[in-house]
Amino acid sequence: MCLLMVPVVSLLGLWGYATVSTAQDVAHLRQLQRADAEVRGPVDTAIAALQAERVAAVRYATVPAPDRGGELERQAGRTDRAVAKLRRGEGRTVADGADLPTGVASRLETFVSEAEGLRTVRTDVLDRRTGWDAAYGQYTKTISAAFGVGGTLTGIQDAELGSDARVLLEFSRAAEMLAREDVVLASARLHGSLDGERLRQFTGAVDTRRSLTEAAVADLRGPERAAWQDLVEGSAYADVRAVEDKVLVAPPGRKAADAAPAAKWDSAHAAVRDEMRAIDVGAGRSAADRADPFTRGLLTPAGAAVLLGLLAVAASLVISVRIGRGLVVELVSLRNGALEIARHKLPHAMRRLRAGEEIDIHAEAPPGPPAEDETGQVYEALGTVHRAALHAAIERAELASGISGVFVNLARRSQVLVHRQLSLLDSMERRADDPNELSDLFRLDHLTTRMRRHAESLIILSGAAPGRAWRLPVSLTNVVRAAVSEVEDYARVEVRQLPSAAVVGTAVADLTHLLAELVENAAQFSPPHTKVRVNGEPVGNGYALEIEDRGLGMGAETLAEANLRIEQSEALDLFDSDQLGLFVVSRLAARHGVKVHLRTSPYGGTTAVVLLPTALLQSTTRESPGAHTMERDREQDGHARVPDAAPMNGTSVPAPAARPALAPSTETAVPPPPGVTALRLHKPPETEPDSAPEPADDLPRRVRQASLAPQLRERHTDDAAGSVSVREDTERSPEEVRDRMAAYREGWARGGGRRPGIVGAVPDIAGPAPASDSTEGDHA
Repeated sequence: MCLLMVPVVSLLGLWGYATVSTAQDVAHLRQLQRADAEVRGPVDTAIAALQAERVAAVRYATVPAPDRGGELERQAGRTDRAVAKLRRGEGRTVADGADLPTGVASRLETFVSEAEGLRTVRTDVLDRRTGWDAAYGQYTKTISAAFGVGGTLTGIQDAELGSDARVLLEFSRAAEMLAREDVVLASARLHGSLDGERLRQFTGAVDTRRSLTEAAVADLRGPERAAWQDLVEGSAYADVRAVEDKVLVAPPGRKAADAAPAAKWDSAHAAVRDEMRAIDVGAGRSAADRADPFTRGLLTPAGAAVLLGLLAVAASLVISVRIGRGLVVELVSLRNGALEIARHKLPHAMRRLRAGEEIDIHAEAPPGPPAEDETGQVYEALGTVHRAALHAAIERAELASGISGVFVNLARRSQVLVHRQLSLLDSMERRADDPNELSDLFRLDHLTTRMRRHAESLIILSGAAPGRAWRLPVSLTNVVRAAVSEVEDYARVEVRQLPSAAVVGTAVADLTHLLAELVENAAQFSPPHTKVRVNGEPVGNGYALEIEDRGLGMGAETLAEANLRIEQSEALDLFDSDQLGLFVVSRLAARHGVKVHLRTSPYGGTTAVVLLPTALLQSTTRESPGAHTMERDREQDGHARVPDAAPMNGTSVPAPAARPALAPSTETAVPPPPGVTALRLHKPPETEPDSAPEPADDLPRRVRQASLAPQLRERHTDDAAGSVSVREDTERSPEEVRDRMAAYREGWARGGGRRPGIVGAVPDIAGPAPASDSTEGDHA
């Protein structure tokens, strides 16, 4: 369109220039017409009225008489009406606001003011307080001001029209000189003599009239010049010139006055005056016709250029639009086709391939007929690109499917090995007597549990489901503890007391994995001396868990990108291996309708909010499944474990994943008192195998399975395979030990001592906690 519009715009610019120039000419001509109709015509009428009033005033001032006074008043009324047509309000004239030059308005204001000031002169003449000469001078001055307005109007016209206006002005001045001659002669006849000032005025008027007539007649156009020639050749004009000559050669006084008899002069003067006014009016009308905007502005070469230019522009636009429209339709169709491929067809095909469906390339991008022009060839090339992209997508989907299958196969194998390793570790832990060995076994058990989670992450990213599953609901507290136990820095995690809730068995494994990923991120990206706190509460749409760290936090852009990555569960970026945990969280959250949102913590770190929908929760009025349920589900998992119960009220979660929770937790169970101190590991004495060990330093020693419910303890004796019998602590139960240690701690705090920090806490039902990977020896 730009290529087509360049010549059209150029032509349009030329046409616009011609149109503007012609419009300016037309506007100027309309201005001249308005000036002629609103200013020049009324001024000429006022001049004629003033000339007649001047004659009446001079006659009355020379020889007063009642009939001459009445004539003066009638002429004065006529003059006032003519002048009133030039006035518009107080201090304004018809030239104000007419878009005329400033000189026209000012001179017209001067003339109107002087004409309105003649009221005083009339009063003085009627009251016989002034003579003829004063009256004659005042009226003549006012008429000269009117001719000044006409002179200013000639300056706003072009050369040709200005010449016509100058001729009209000169001819009008010649008529004024003839009127002055008549006034002077009328006054001289009444006075009885023509001498002195009267003779001087008459002589000057005759000379001026003849000079102006000769100058003006030379520039008159055809009709006006012919009318003037008829006037000159007539008897009236000859009589006027004869009287003028007689008066000029006669001696001053009565003889000069008698040289211009009234009968001869009045008739000749009236005829010449009327003819000159007719010539003046005709010349003015001819000038106005030549200034007509339609005739002079449009019916000219410039007007023809405007009209022809308009036709050319219209034809160019029609041709350009028809050609351009065809091109635009083709280009729009090409663009829409490309956008349809890029925005709908390819993404839809990719989604189908990711969903495992098969697509037919020829059905998705059928080849079209051979192209005939360049646009069709481009569209054909787009189709080729579309088919090539589909080929590449299919190959990529097949490759991804193969890679996912390999990953799942390897992960399943690793998962089986890890389960077998966990089972072996569990057997070794049960047989171990040395506390140091047991601690190392616990550490190895914890590392193996993390390996199992990583293997499950690989299975989840490959699109398959992990092997662990539970049939019955599990307490949300146990799920959170299980997730914490799968984190390397589990000792830094504090699980606040959670309101009772249970998770349906089908979501336990996935929810544990999801929480473990978030907790591990919080622990990895926060200083080692800080705590990671987990708390939660029921909300209107389910149950909200918050995992808060006190690290350096994330920037606004990074936080938004992470939340977007969690929301888009299908957008897996294999090249961003540092964020695979977020992809795992995204897949698991999408699978169960869990909402995960990261936000800035008030402490400067990051808070992960996990909203569990109501569909994943189950009422906890009944006893939640404990070890008996876990043991029944172990066949599905191979080595399914739930970590030891963590102490509440802000204490650390101590137990590794290797210790199975074998005691059932009920809704009516009394929570352990805050601040339970971890028990020190001791090797039970080899003597007296059937009795519980004596406490050392007033502290209990660890006896394996002593904290289990009596009905869950293994009561077999040593057999050929080397299994070890479990001995019950008949002297002090774990509950008594817990109460005593809690009493020690609370008493220490009430006595003014600092509440001791807890590095690790004793599990309430599953035995002691081992040292973490970064800690050697016993827990304090």
